Order: sequence, then C-alpha cells, then structure tokens
Amino acid sequence: MNVCFRVDSSRWIGTGHVMRCLVLAEQLQLNGAEVTFVCRRLPGDLTGFIENRGYGLRTLPSLQSTDQKHYFQWFRANWKLDAMQTINFIRKKQIDWLVTDHYAIDEKWEQFTKPYANQIMVIDDLADRPHNCKILLDQNFYPNSQKRYEHLVGPQTIMLLGPKYFLLREEFKFVRQRERDGSVTRILISFGGSDPTKETLKALKAVQCLNNTKCIIDVVIGKSNLDYVSIKSICADNPNFRLHYQIDYIAELMAKADLSIGAGGSTTWERCYLSLPAITIETAENQSEILYGLSKLGAVYHLGTSEAVDEKDIARAVKKLMENPCVLQKMIKSSKEIMKDFESGLAVRQLLGGSRDE
Repeated sequence: MNVCFRVDSSRWIGTGHVMRCLVLAEQLQLNGAEVTFVCRRLPGDLTGFIENRGYGLRTLPSLQSTDQKHYFQWFRANWKLDAMQTINFIRKKQIDWLVTDHYAIDEKWEQFTKPYANQIMVIDDLADRPHNCKILLDQNFYPNSQKRYEHLVGPQTIMLLGPKYFLLREEFKFVRQRERDGSVTRILISFGGSDPTKETLKALKAVQCLNNTKCIIDVVIGKSNLDYVSIKSICADNPNFRLHYQIDYIAELMAKADLSIGAGGSTTWERCYLSLPAITIETAENQSEILYGLSKLGAVYHLGTSEAVDEKDIARAVKKLMENPCVLQKMIKSSKEIMKDFESGLAVRQLLGGSRDE
C-alpha cells in the first residue's frame, strides 16, 4: 500500500498537523505501507524532521511573497497550482491513499487530485468547508459531532469522529500511567512547537511570580519557537525550572506532571489520555468550542483566549488549583470518562480496510 500525505507546517501554521500525520504514518508503516509526504517549504517547517524520521519527502516551492502569515489566503486563491504540483509527484506513483491535513484544502482540490489516487482521506476539525473523500477523521470532542459534517460530505463518506479515534503517538503507549491525588509538585508548560502567541513566556512569568521553589517546572518548546533565548534565560535563572528543547519524550513529562499549562489541539487528548489536569489558553479560533466544551465537563480549567489572558490570570489559576486538590481530582475523573472508549489504531484499521466501528 502506498500512502501520501499532503500537509504543511510553519511558525504560523504550527506543527500539530504534521505531528498527527506522523502518528498515522508510523502506524501505517508498521502495517507494511510505503509512506511519503508532500509539503511546501515555509519558515519554521518540519520538513527536516520528517526526513529524519525516515519518510520519503517531496517539497513544493516556497512562496515568493514575504508575507508568509497569509499563506492560507494565498493557497485558497492558488489551490489549482498546489494541486498540480502535488499531482506532478503522485502521478509517478500508484497512490492507494492520499491523506490531507490542511485547513485550506477543500472539495475543489480533492476532486482535482482524485484521479491520481485510489482513495482520499481528510483529517479535519474545523467543519467549515465541503470535502470529497472516502474517510473523514475528526478526533476532537464536540456535542452532536455527526451534525457538524452532515452537509459537508457525501453519504458514502465514512466519518471517524471523536476522541476514540485519536491518533496517539507511540511514546504514549509505553508510558506508565499513575494515580494522582490532587497535590501539585510538578507543573508542565507546553504550547506546541512554535507558540506564535508567546504563551510560554507568559506562563513562565506567571509561575515565577508564585515563588514556589519546591515545585518543579518543566518547560517544553520546539525549534520553531522564536523566544528560545528569552525562555532559556528565565529557566537558567530559576533552579527548579527545566527547559526541554525539541524533544521526543513529552509523554514521560506528562506522566510525571501533576498539572499542565497549555493550549488546545492534539495535545489536549494526550493530556486526557494520561488524565493530566490542565489550565488551558485558546491560541487559535478552532480551539474555542473544544476547550469550552471540556471546561463544562470539568476536564480542563479554561482561562479564555490568548488576547484576554495575562500572566496574572495564569498565576491566580495555578494558585487556586494548588490550593484545591478536590478540583484537580474532578478534572482527572472527567478526563478518564472522556477517553473511556479510546482504542488505539481504530483509524488505521479503517485505512487498511477493517470493519467500521460504530
């Protein structure tokens, strides 16, 4: 089986799309599939990371425009060019599955590339545009998930919806889960690989204000984070702060932590899988419905949007939770309830032709 992923990453797009595709790619490869990626070269992308993982890679030309922040607008206006550039690569192979994880790709792009792949799978979570695909995967939690896509895909599309289809990285499967009692002696700060809204700095300054030298603070950033020097300096000045740069052991840190501070995205379900309580900040509009929904269920302590949250808000939230272990225990219980139906590999079995799991 030949599988091709069309996915992008950058300082503004973030790294989450590529990371969840890599999870699926690894699971498919373990089942004998040949996997390749098609990615456009953008500032802060993960093309080198993909190659280092041993996958085939075809890079599309970088944009001539200096305004990389408006990449999605460019893509929507030039979708046919992107589709043709993708076709120029996949037409040389016999592609069984073309998998897209891209907020600018819709049914026009999919219809145009469809003759060059046996089937198309879409990974999405916005539900804001129509798709022409065999399988649609949205691993996020929403009330009435089925209704979000009912007018956006055809009746023959297999919809894999909800956390039970979550693409869990291999490292999480081998981490020993532990029972937490609500006490906090270790805090994890992680806002993804790029953190364009500078939440890591904000959270660092917040916990620094608490002057709790007995609590270990693990800080995780990726190579796309432009605040590396400032973050490194703060961590160096605080002996209980530990900086982790471009790591592959986030699961281990989550398992050790009693409380985390982070955003939405795929890491939300990784935290839930390990029953790790989280203070959350919305760093992108598509995180809003998920984080507010989880907040209502008591699974996260949500503070609001990045623009509305400052370091004092974070410091107050940390202090409140550290003084109220019963609240943390309720978050732990809620996370376990959300992930109770999770079964690793459900999405992969669909691509390999397994029976549909209703």
